[in-house]
Amino acid sequence: MTPKTETTIGIGGAAESTDMVLNIGPQHPSTHGVLRLRLVLDGERIQHAEPVIGYMHRGAEKLFEARDYRQIVMLANRHDWLSAFSNELGVVLAVERMLGMEVPERAVWLRTLLAELNRVLNHLMFLGSYPLELGGITPIFYAFTEREELQHVMEEISGGRMHYMFNRVGGLKEDLPAGWTTRARGAVTALRSRMGVYDDLVLGNEIFRGRTRDVGVLAPAAVHAYGVSGPVARASGVDFDLRRDEPYLAYGELQDTLKVVTRQEGDCLARFECLLEQTHNALDLADACLDRLAELPPGPVNQRLPKVLKAPEGHTYAWTENPLGINGYYLVSKGEKTPYRLKLRSASYNNIQALTELLPGTLVADMVAILGSLFFVVGDIDK
Repeated sequence: MTPKTETTIGIGGAAESTDMVLNIGPQHPSTHGVLRLRLVLDGERIQHAEPVIGYMHRGAEKLFEARDYRQIVMLANRHDWLSAFSNELGVVLAVERMLGMEVPERAVWLRTLLAELNRVLNHLMFLGSYPLELGGITPIFYAFTEREELQHVMEEISGGRMHYMFNRVGGLKEDLPAGWTTRARGAVTALRSRMGVYDDLVLGNEIFRGRTRDVGVLAPAAVHAYGVSGPVARASGVDFDLRRDEPYLAYGELQDTLKVVTRQEGDCLARFECLLEQTHNALDLADACLDRLAELPPGPVNQRLPKVLKAPEGHTYAWTENPLGINGYYLVSKGEKTPYRLKLRSASYNNIQALTELLPGTLVADMVAILGSLFFVVGDIDK
């Protein structure tokens, strides 16, 4: 029998599995701002993912300690620049709770209305920008057109285009301009009539569905483990919404209109669908608030405050269902005019941690689809 001869030719280092470390960011067009992803790859598949944050950290929590209770509203307004009204609302709710202060009914309904309009503005940005990240440029033009119409009524009432600064401890800055509710209702009606664009143009697009269906599936157990909240959590079947489960403002009286949108799939497509359907419901809630405001008699929209506002010694925790998820405010006071400590729990900070669970095992080509579907704002992470 002739003996066999085996020859190995020039395989070099390829005999061993070699991982590659890839940095995405911190200044990369596929990310939502100054965020860095450190990916360990095996070929085209992600083995490990680490979000690296802090590139735009401004130390807002420390700055809270050097500002009085009126001034901190400005700082809290800005960390999630797409949810400015909702951010400042959480701060004043915490201070009012410390003071044991009752807010006029008219201010309560106005706050609820403006919070829902702010929710629509936030969601429209992601409804337009997410398809853009997957190669579809048209929806962003529709989204910005609708945002402009809604921005006009928000700017008219507050004087601010993005950072409204309309909340005050004890209520709101001032009452409505004459005829504002009519113009606001007109904007809501016009926007609702054009929301079908996202159903047809985006959800009806087979390429969009192919890029998002069964991609980046987030299990309910991971939602609870990482503290994920908002539309991202509800898309994984976690049926929790503070507006229903622990009502604040006027949400307790809006339970018939409020709809908590959930999905069971937990993928990128489910997250987009939750965001879209939640936008429809926010418009319904805005209409319900406008109806209630029309029934209320004229009255004050704020409480008269002392020249120097001091919260009593103690601590409290307030949380709100912000557009991107749960925002929490832990306020500690030593009886001074400035907070001793104000700890902010932002939605984006917790949600982005889920990337360490979502990205491993997926393809690099799906990374942008998964990243964009978490609907985060980098300032809300770094705060």
